[in-house]
Amino acid sequence: MISKKKKEQLFYDYFEEWVELYKVGAVRQVTLQKYRMTTQRLVELAPKLKMGELNRQRYQELLNEYAITHERQTTMDFHHQIKGSIMDAVDEGIIDKNPTRKVIIKGRAPSEKKIKFLNQFEIQALFREMNLAAEINWDWFILLVAKTGLRFSEALGLTPNDFDFSKQKLTVNKTWNYKRAHGSFQETKNESSKRKIQIDWQTAMQFSQLIKGLDPDEPIFVKSRVFNSTVNNRLKVLCEKADSPVITVHGLRHTHASLLLFAGVSIASVATRLGHSSMTTTQETYLHIIQELENKDNDKIMQHLASLM
Repeated sequence: MISKKKKEQLFYDYFEEWVELYKVGAVRQVTLQKYRMTTQRLVELAPKLKMGELNRQRYQELLNEYAITHERQTTMDFHHQIKGSIMDAVDEGIIDKNPTRKVIIKGRAPSEKKIKFLNQFEIQALFREMNLAAEINWDWFILLVAKTGLRFSEALGLTPNDFDFSKQKLTVNKTWNYKRAHGSFQETKNESSKRKIQIDWQTAMQFSQLIKGLDPDEPIFVKSRVFNSTVNNRLKVLCEKADSPVITVHGLRHTHASLLLFAGVSIASVATRLGHSSMTTTQETYLHIIQELENKDNDKIMQHLASLM
């Protein structure tokens, strides 16, 4: 028999307890932080909502209110986070019926997101402006990200042990949590992010010399606390010197993927190289490039068919 106290419990209190019980120690710190932000939203949106009052209409009203200031995808993520706790409450008998059934997800129209990346000539001009000294610096970091498509935290987490120069491969199996004051190794974004990336012979030779004598288990780029803005500011200087569009470190990842796609590399191979969980992610992210390539392919197809007569 469910006590009256459980039904009288505030929804945000129940959700907070659920997060502590089921998510702490089970998800990455960055994901846990998102759950805790969701708790804050519930406090703001439904400060007096009790578990026993949570029905389908009240739940839809809650989502609708959240959707006023958020895009549809963000509202969907919010829904998925709190739905887990609600389904458990249904199983426990705290809520009589599933209030999330046939829910309608609304949200503001998404803002146009234009991916910034450099073309082949612009990235070559960028490389010419680099100060590739005999010791590791941020220019080497920028070069490596451009040539591998690594995420910022993945590149920071690289140690000498991650390089296999005989096979020209780079192992990605961890990241560096640069948001903490002292920093630390942490898990990759997901399982598919754990991968081995082939590197070109020139990059392999360069880094084989650069990391000689370094601690094999320590990150090669981290000497003190790292800020994303530090590397982005250096990249901005290089872009301006090269007279190319100013992009971010994440833009280097887009540049890497875009150059591979334009070179005719399959979407499947690009997805694996980037550590995407599925090709769908790659297709959605680089849809404009894929469409441009399809248009070129159609021209080639028509030319070939016309030549058969």
